[in-house]
Amino acid sequence: MMNLLLTTALSFIITILAVPAVIRVADEKGLFDVPDSRKLHTKAIASLGGVGIFIGFFLSALLKISLHDNPEFQYFLAAALLTFFLGIKDDILVLSASKKFLGQLAAAAIVIHLGGIHIDSMHGFLGIEKLDSTISYPLTYITIIVIVNAFNLIDGVDGLAGSLGILTTAVFGTYFMMAGPAFAAYASLSFALTGALCAFLVFNYHPAKIFMGDSGSLLLGLVNAILVIKFIAVADGTNGAFPITSSVAIGFSILLVPLLDTLRVFSVRIAKGRSPFSADRNHIHHLLLDRGLNHSQVTHVCLVMNAAFIVLAYFSRTIGSTLLLSSMFATSFVLIGFLKWWRRRPLLTIASSAFQKKEDHSNGSTKVVAMKNEGVAMAEQ
Repeated sequence: MMNLLLTTALSFIITILAVPAVIRVADEKGLFDVPDSRKLHTKAIASLGGVGIFIGFFLSALLKISLHDNPEFQYFLAAALLTFFLGIKDDILVLSASKKFLGQLAAAAIVIHLGGIHIDSMHGFLGIEKLDSTISYPLTYITIIVIVNAFNLIDGVDGLAGSLGILTTAVFGTYFMMAGPAFAAYASLSFALTGALCAFLVFNYHPAKIFMGDSGSLLLGLVNAILVIKFIAVADGTNGAFPITSSVAIGFSILLVPLLDTLRVFSVRIAKGRSPFSADRNHIHHLLLDRGLNHSQVTHVCLVMNAAFIVLAYFSRTIGSTLLLSSMFATSFVLIGFLKWWRRRPLLTIASSAFQKKEDHSNGSTKVVAMKNEGVAMAEQ
């Protein structure tokens, strides 16, 4: 317990010291994420918060996790390093969707083939137990890629991705702590990110002074992907001191808001004949904002909903993963349907002529624009 507290505190202290330095550098170099018609912020804000998160997380993990006793963690940290640099490049210079996807595949390959993390069983979900390697490895790749992008896409409102990340990593960390000393390294990995996110949220809570950017959200997604796959295997097994039935459904419930939102939005886009990575205003945070909630309220609603599903899933675990997961899907889509049915409130949109022309990231050379304290006109909320 003391070791985990030290890990969390160390990560928090490093990050809370690093983020203001990142903000100063962004201000001096004029590296800002400028609002346009698709974005929700109304002024230029630095989007390099992932740098502070990564420094706190990475250093505390290296200091508190023994790579000699846990050799797989050298590959986890290598994949995290690759994901971070992939994200930081996309934060400053625009990467095409194909290049980002290839980078994510490379990070997933390190985790799967070198780190030994893969889904080898469905643990009774849909009546399926052991999986053949021809299914196991592709399913693990898909799982990791979806979770990585889920946290990347949910990062659209001040404090939302960070708050959900604190919830998920704290839950995983608590479980691995209770599962016994054999999983202490996974608990340290979880709480190292929890501490970094807590410090980052000091600067990202509405009104945000900095965004985590892709360097933070992609890292957050990768670590959660590792944790949930390990959680499902350990919780349903006999080698842990705290076994939990219906581990597949409970693992899904821990990541419910980002996962469900991504699967729903991807499905809608594909059904309309569009790329699943194309931009729109159909995410859960957009729906809530269009119903009159502000950034803080959207964050609180999503956080409470995710926590409620975790509690309900845990206390309903005896019904089995198939029925439990189906019930969560049904309940979630009823809630989404209610949001769709709920009449939109009128929105006031004020656009400066400087932002009337939609920014084309695929052709531009940079995602951030050099500015020196100029005012920025209000964009679409």
